[in-house]
Amino acid sequence: MWKHLWKASPELMGTAALMVVVLAGAIVGLGVDSTVITGAPAWLKPAKFAASITMYVVTLAWIFTVIPAWTRTRRVIGWLTAITMVLEMTIIAAQAWRGTTSHFNVGTVADAVLFSVMGVAIVVQTFSTVAVAVALWRQRFDEPSLGWALRFGVCLTIVGALTGGLMTRPTAAQLEAARAGARMTIAGAHTVGAPDGGPGVIGTGWSTEHGDLRVPHFVGLHAVQALIVVALLLARTSLQYVARVRVVFIAAFSYAALYVILLIQALRGVSLAAPDAATVTQLAAWALVTAIACGVAIVRDATTQIRHTAAI
Repeated sequence: MWKHLWKASPELMGTAALMVVVLAGAIVGLGVDSTVITGAPAWLKPAKFAASITMYVVTLAWIFTVIPAWTRTRRVIGWLTAITMVLEMTIIAAQAWRGTTSHFNVGTVADAVLFSVMGVAIVVQTFSTVAVAVALWRQRFDEPSLGWALRFGVCLTIVGALTGGLMTRPTAAQLEAARAGARMTIAGAHTVGAPDGGPGVIGTGWSTEHGDLRVPHFVGLHAVQALIVVALLLARTSLQYVARVRVVFIAAFSYAALYVILLIQALRGVSLAAPDAATVTQLAAWALVTAIACGVAIVRDATTQIRHTAAI
């Protein structure tokens, strides 16, 4: 598998190997460095980003194996993604080593420039991924359910990545302080309704008291992996290909609905750890509708197979 993926995109797999090394170093840093940045260990963010980048670039390299005819697209997007991810990881690790934040940090000219470079690079890389989505929508697949999972998954991942832009807007408190004459050193936040750095979920740091835009951002970013898993599991069932496609459609729309629910929850300032009645109702309705839709698709397939067997 490694050789297969390396052949598809050596630049992406080289980036994955580098990120594994960075992840190992960040884990060591978590053990030996007691520095805390906005309420979290200094090396937690590099560790999270290294793990996330590894997952993303390996997935993208695997996607490249199913669009073999798109040679130029694979080469350009592969190199652009590799350069962007290494650049972003370098800045994040460097700022952690300095004992300061990498995101939203505009405290000095150097900090502001580094934050801007990260922002521009990731926006360019995100929009460039549209070319991969176009290739997938034009590609024919022997397994239709996998094709639809990839198409929907990449599109949802692009939307999830763009959610990061919502975090870069200065908060109401930051703008109010700036109007009062205070110098703005932080522009933007993960948390909605309070400054970053409060109590958070172990391992992720997501706020347990307020809304956190990292939650829908994470869910959106990993849509493609989730839908690929759904398609691969369906391929191991006895469902006919039409039913598998239906279930993938249901999974894609269900995943998109979950993303929207979590985004609205975060923007309303409601914590994932303490959802209010409105969010609980939305999640219950989402789960019920998804279960019913999947049940109908499976029952319909079983009925079709019984009729086909009877006809034979």
